[in-house]
Amino acid sequence: MLLYNLRLSWNSLRRNPSLSLLTVAAIGLGIAVATSFTTIYYLMSADPLPHKSDSVRYVRLDAWSPLGPFDSDHPERPPEQLTYKDALAVAASDIPTHSTATFHSDLFIYPEDKALRPFEAAVRLCHSGFFPIFDVPFAFGGPWDARADAGPERVVVIDHATNQRLFGGSDSVGNRIKLGPAVFTIVGVLEPWRPVVKFFDTLNDSSGPPEQAYIPFLHVRDMEIPTDGNTQGWKGDSGNDFATFLASEATWVQLWAQIDSPDQEARYQTFLDAYSDGQRKLNRFERPNNNWIQPMRQWHVEQGVVPPEARSMVIISLLFLAVCSINLIGLLLGKFLARAPEVGVRRALGASRRAVFLQHIVECQLLGILGGIIGLTLSVGALQVISGMFLDDVILHLDATMIATGIALALASGLIAGVYPAWRVCTVAPAIHLKAQ
Repeated sequence: MLLYNLRLSWNSLRRNPSLSLLTVAAIGLGIAVATSFTTIYYLMSADPLPHKSDSVRYVRLDAWSPLGPFDSDHPERPPEQLTYKDALAVAASDIPTHSTATFHSDLFIYPEDKALRPFEAAVRLCHSGFFPIFDVPFAFGGPWDARADAGPERVVVIDHATNQRLFGGSDSVGNRIKLGPAVFTIVGVLEPWRPVVKFFDTLNDSSGPPEQAYIPFLHVRDMEIPTDGNTQGWKGDSGNDFATFLASEATWVQLWAQIDSPDQEARYQTFLDAYSDGQRKLNRFERPNNNWIQPMRQWHVEQGVVPPEARSMVIISLLFLAVCSINLIGLLLGKFLARAPEVGVRRALGASRRAVFLQHIVECQLLGILGGIIGLTLSVGALQVISGMFLDDVILHLDATMIATGIALALASGLIAGVYPAWRVCTVAPAIHLKAQ
């Protein structure tokens, strides 16, 4: 019966090609808009580490001023980052499976090949735990070890694009590059890695690309590498020299930890509170203990990783699709009523209202599927344009989930546009048309 209805529907589309093309185009345009913006929201809100996001925690200590909270609008929240001395002390704990203090900076890379010009590169200072915590993919080599953290040794991990630029994409592990004033040995090269959201640093351009080079955290001290990220403080004691800045109450370092069990979390919380108590005896941490081991996804929500504009665009695009579908009701109603005599004859020969209704619904769904195919094709191009214009070379794509969503929206559009016209043609009395014959 389905094949029979499909054949009738296809013949109907061929009899009215202009009207069919207009209907398909309207649905396709609505699907393209709705699918494009829904895909952007879907990719931005997706869990970047679905198999372990509950274990990845953002660590916060309340070392803020005793005169008031860090955020007056949310007084329960501790500062978003740590001071250098606190980050260094807490990162030394062996309770987490992995942990890392980290921040963003910029340094010049001086290639050994004199034919290549020096260029400024985004650099992330971190501990070796950064790479397993965030499942950073390697093409060659791997992260440095704890001994290199403690040194700190002059080792560096570079990204895929930098490796292409300096070494033509070959295995460059063991080669050396000059980074700032010092020469570093390459121990790892990343695979192409461009998450839609820079989920490990949402405070500094969360839609930007990952850094081009990664070096041990303690080089901040011996190379006097300044942060290029957010810095906040309350005491005004950062001074003009770098050593004073490191010893100050300025908060500018982020700390992440991987906590894999409730027992581990409890012990880590006890450690953080004990650390705060110890600092209070040194006339620091003058506020009550308020130390957070915050799940990554909760931290992302607080940071507004998915902007409200993205949600608004999804709603607007779905409303646009609904308007397209509703506007098609009149077209389909006219088309279906024009064949009322044919329907009257079928009814007189024994066809039930249900059979006639299903025939017309199948035709509407066929229109919806054709419109969906066109809309999904258009959305691929639209996503590429949006990627290049607004998202700094993020490769937005339609995965199986979004393709299925697009087809489902197309079927829903066909149903919205066709239910009333299909029902209306079924209510026409056959006798009227039989008499006319």
